[in-house]
Amino acid sequence: MKKTVAVFFGGRSPEHDISIVTAISSVIKPLELTKKYTVVPIYITKNGKWVSNNKLTDMGTYQTGKIDELVAKSKPLPVSFDGGFSINKKRIDIAFPAMHGAYGEDGSLMGLLRMAGIPFVGSDMDASVIAMDKVLAKQVASANKIPTSKFVFFSREQILTGLNMVTDAIEKALMYPLFVKPAHLGSSIGITKVKNSVELANALEVAAYYDEKIIVEEAVNNLIEVTVPIIGNDTLTPALVERPLSPSDGVFDFDTKYIHGGGKKGGAKQAGAQGYSELPAKLPGDLYDESIKTAVVVYKAIGASGIARVDLLIDSKTNKVYFNEVNPLPGSLYAHNWRASGMSTMRLVEKLIGYAEEKFAEKQKLTSSFDSNFLKQF
Repeated sequence: MKKTVAVFFGGRSPEHDISIVTAISSVIKPLELTKKYTVVPIYITKNGKWVSNNKLTDMGTYQTGKIDELVAKSKPLPVSFDGGFSINKKRIDIAFPAMHGAYGEDGSLMGLLRMAGIPFVGSDMDASVIAMDKVLAKQVASANKIPTSKFVFFSREQILTGLNMVTDAIEKALMYPLFVKPAHLGSSIGITKVKNSVELANALEVAAYYDEKIIVEEAVNNLIEVTVPIIGNDTLTPALVERPLSPSDGVFDFDTKYIHGGGKKGGAKQAGAQGYSELPAKLPGDLYDESIKTAVVVYKAIGASGIARVDLLIDSKTNKVYFNEVNPLPGSLYAHNWRASGMSTMRLVEKLIGYAEEKFAEKQKLTSSFDSNFLKQF
């Protein structure tokens, strides 16, 4: 009998559209091709409405604007928690979150699924919270003696009510050039590279538009940027170390990654989620192995499971590898890298479901109740 897999995507996040592509191209279609699962698409609109319909698996539904009509005609989706998880009276065996950013990838959905008591793909709530908070992730890395670039962080309120004080504090703590980022967003939304106080002030206001916490980081000199996708729970399997080929200003913004495809300059041969990239990365000396080693240490330190992508920064003169950030749900599962590593997308999603079931089975061994006479006192 086929297992029923609910794929969650969309959501109340600036990365809503990226989530749709990940869900349809890298999760739903490969799952259907295995012919081992009944796939139930759960689309969450930008205002938080849950919708389920077979037409949601067709990219044309979104490209032609039919999605608005479909959502308008859809009745509220009945969801029940009765010792399990049912949607439209259909029992769900496994959940496959394909949501990026807030209200999904940040641990929100994982907490709900954990309470529902079903296996789900990817990291648990606590690891997702850490991974999606660039400040927390760097603090965890630092606590585990993993090098990171120098950084400071501020609240949105501090920036809106005391911008001059914030810029002064940043300039006392860090040296230009700097990167200003919303702490909880991915897909390079709201990220700005700045070289002076005027640019810094503008970038802080932009970042504060998207997030309640803003991180500011010193740029790494002689930069080589690499990324390492990893799958697994206790036993980990890294994919290839990949080097995104930077645009002339060294900044991967949203358009560079997703709209223009990174361009074809620089001798790139591999089209990846961050544009064109060098795959595998050609790194001097032992830096390739050191990158994998560092990525694995980070993955374990934050408690990731199932899948994640660890981004690293390398100073090519000092050969020092710095942790940058963790993405607990890589865009399109970074399937292009896994294919180059010898793993098809069909095999990848099957393995991820296997890891979800394995993790769930281990958690079931824990005792979740405790008998006492406490209530008899009242």
